[in-house]
Amino acid sequence: MDNRTNTIAGWVLAGCVCALGLSIASGMAFHGGRPEKMGYPIEGVEEGGAGGGAAEAPIATRLATADVAKGQASFAKCAACHTITQGGANGVGPNLWATMGEAIAQGKGGFAFSEALKAKGGSWNFDNMDQWLKSPRKFADGTKMTFAGLGNAEERANVIAYLNAQGSNLPLPAAPAPGAEAAPAGTEPKPDAATNKDGAGVIANTADIQNAATPASGAPSIDPAAAQRAPK
Repeated sequence: MDNRTNTIAGWVLAGCVCALGLSIASGMAFHGGRPEKMGYPIEGVEEGGAGGGAAEAPIATRLATADVAKGQASFAKCAACHTITQGGANGVGPNLWATMGEAIAQGKGGFAFSEALKAKGGSWNFDNMDQWLKSPRKFADGTKMTFAGLGNAEERANVIAYLNAQGSNLPLPAAPAPGAEAAPAGTEPKPDAATNKDGAGVIANTADIQNAATPASGAPSIDPAAAQRAPK
């Protein structure tokens, strides 16, 4: 009897030792710490964050291919708060007829704009409207507008094209050439130095012309008018 009891106790103890060993081994093989990156990747979806996606094209480039009809369809998201008919009444938000080009947070039949939006100044040009539609709260921190914004750049361009067609009809900005950045509004382009077909620099101003016409010391003076009348 004692031998059988000792045998059973031995097997139980051996089983406990084996179980403990397996637990330690599995813990070493399968690390249970927090993963470096939470969640699971979804095929076809680009990551956000710094450098996580392609940079948006300038609004001028996107407006060149914008679709007014698609913009009207997207505007349905705004219709709960805004009207856009000529003479339409203000609602939760102001009437948006002829908004493009207007001063920001002014007019609109005395609509009570937030102080944050009033402080922005400027006008509803294409770039400002693009930034506003992307994130109203980032554009004017403290705005009363609760809409989160339109994250899709092409959709924003479509909506802006539709807004512009409703009583504003501003000329669309010229799209920058591929690989070139758009110049800031109001900036005059600086002319490049002119060159002839051989690549040599061409005289570019009056002072240079006068200097070129002045003979070197000891050289005979040449009358430009006489030179023009000389036979060739």
